[in-house]
Amino acid sequence: MSITRPIIYKILTTSCCFVVLAACAPVKTGDLDREHHAQRIVAVEQSPDFNWGPSGDYSPLLSSTEEEGRLQGDVEPEPEQTKDQELQELELLGEWEQGIPADTYSDDVVEYAFPVTLNRQVQYYLDFFMGKHHNSFAVWLSRSGRFLPIIQERLAEAGLPEDLAYLAMIESGYNERAYSRARAVGLWQFIKSTGINYGLEINTYVDERRDPVKSTQAAVSYLEDLYSEFGSWYLAVAAYNAGEGKIRKAIKKYNTTDFWEIAQGNYLKLETKRYVPKLIAAILIAREPEKYGFANIEYEPPLAYETVEVPRWTAFKAVALAGDMESAVLKRYNNELRKEFTPPDKASYPFKVPVGKKEQVEKNLPRVQAVVTTGFKTHTVRKGETLDRVCRKYGLTKTVVLKSNKLKSSGLQAGQRLRIPYQTTAYQMLPEGSVAKGYMAAEAVGGNFILHKVRPGETVSHLSRLYSVPVYLIAAWNDIIDISRIRAGQQLIFYVQSSENRVAGVAADGNQVKKLTSERKKEVVQNDTKPQQVQGKPVAPQNNFDSDDSGQYYLVKEGDSLWKIARQFDLDSKELRQLNGLATNIIHPGDRLLVANSQPTGSEFYYLVRSGDSLWDIARKYRISATEIKRWNNLPSNMIHPGDQLLLRVADAEAPMLDTFYQVRNGDSLWTIARMHKISPEEIKRWNNLKGNTIYPGNRLLLKLASGG
Repeated sequence: MSITRPIIYKILTTSCCFVVLAACAPVKTGDLDREHHAQRIVAVEQSPDFNWGPSGDYSPLLSSTEEEGRLQGDVEPEPEQTKDQELQELELLGEWEQGIPADTYSDDVVEYAFPVTLNRQVQYYLDFFMGKHHNSFAVWLSRSGRFLPIIQERLAEAGLPEDLAYLAMIESGYNERAYSRARAVGLWQFIKSTGINYGLEINTYVDERRDPVKSTQAAVSYLEDLYSEFGSWYLAVAAYNAGEGKIRKAIKKYNTTDFWEIAQGNYLKLETKRYVPKLIAAILIAREPEKYGFANIEYEPPLAYETVEVPRWTAFKAVALAGDMESAVLKRYNNELRKEFTPPDKASYPFKVPVGKKEQVEKNLPRVQAVVTTGFKTHTVRKGETLDRVCRKYGLTKTVVLKSNKLKSSGLQAGQRLRIPYQTTAYQMLPEGSVAKGYMAAEAVGGNFILHKVRPGETVSHLSRLYSVPVYLIAAWNDIIDISRIRAGQQLIFYVQSSENRVAGVAADGNQVKKLTSERKKEVVQNDTKPQQVQGKPVAPQNNFDSDDSGQYYLVKEGDSLWKIARQFDLDSKELRQLNGLATNIIHPGDRLLVANSQPTGSEFYYLVRSGDSLWDIARKYRISATEIKRWNNLPSNMIHPGDQLLLRVADAEAPMLDTFYQVRNGDSLWTIARMHKISPEEIKRWNNLKGNTIYPGNRLLLKLASGG
């Protein structure tokens, strides 16, 4: 079943009559009933920023407000007081009118991609925007320059009226940081459930409702479904605000699909009814701003960016340093990221940077290293305040506070000033040609690392305080996805910089650099861990190795390091890690390391990366895993470039992917087809040059599937 959609409305003015011409296009039908918006808007309380506390401790991953999707810097789309006044004035206008075509107000031919009519309610909003809200609307017009091109492009691809782009104007004022009382977020003010239903990722680390491109695609799909059901753009827009269920009941109650007739009744709230005339007024003004008193608008340049694949836990500040930019600039390009670093649940993340910065970031990012330093702030003791209370407030131990202030007892006096230590993480660029081991790890070249065996009851917070480093660096060094879960017996690596660069967490003098305190050394010894040198002098080959059919092996002994063993057998550390599938330089006495292959198993060859290739494409083509490719080539992320040579080991190098075609059926979507064939929607879109997620029954899609699979 198909219905028709009006695409272009031409308003032709004559002396006393008008003609409306409508072009039509077929669309698919849908039957979706998802709650969308509640109507009340809230003034946003500023939530605390994500913050590393004293001694490298950290605040919870999500505050109560962040759980609702709110972040620091969010703004209300509409102040509550303004909305109440607006509704009162709208109520005083009396009965809702059917309206007449907008050509009454124009002597020129004006083409609208939306049914534009005029009545007293629309006139109210024209006066509303031209009058006391003139400045606000001017700001919206200015912002529209950034988003209109991409929104109108997506609407055109779906065959929807391009004037629907102004719906985002009345939803959020084109502000990605808009947050409402209904917990609706972003340009298109999606609530969480609707966003997820339309393919947006929303979790602890990412909220794609704040991504202007992805949220626009979701909004287009939602509007397409609404029109498919109601066959009227006025009803579709009203349903976008109130939800499909509300509009269905209104149609049933009044036995009509004419929005203006329904609006004359009391079933729909005024907050929903106002939505349509407000959008019409916005379209009229935005299409002819000078006519309505909005001259000399400075439109923001269109949104444009490049993407760089960066590893998990990569901090905004690190990318900013690599690209010689401000973190605030990057935040605006990556508004969907809820933390100050990339999500840990993905091996890499497509980080957006300004056009022209991609090459610079890719070149410099491997040279960026984190530097953890200690600072001090002052706490003035209040009457009755105890040392225990001070320690709880700042998340410190008594020993730390006492040593930081050279105190021998716990007694405090009102007015006494205490020095409170805290850790900060900065980033520095290593000399050209260098690489920060661990990719932005806080490890100096030639520095030490310590292996810590987790004891029962220990938490990441405890270890953060013990080693005076932020939690996210512990996670980055150890490739941990969920930092709330570590287990007893787990071995964790901690990089300890040289005494010239490292500031201890319990320093008596904030300007004096010290080594690990004896207290911390004692605790490290209790964990049966020993510092190991990343670099050392080469030693003569030993005879503690054996061989079998698969190759020659070396038995690691006390005091060995990967670097030393590699030198013994005329290898470098990277080659030795590749031979043994090691992700880091960590080895233990008793480990058996392969130091020479006898013959490669299967086919071993180098693959030349071509333009458009990805790790996943190559892995699927040769029926191996992307993780194996990364391990064999010691890749820190999923980022590869045309011209790279990748070592591949396959049982049968002549087992490429087979091209097949799939005919789309009723009810199919990109996601269901991808799941059916164990591929990703993005691969389907790339293979078929699809720009959006819309597919239709009868379409033939190219799929690249494993032969024999």
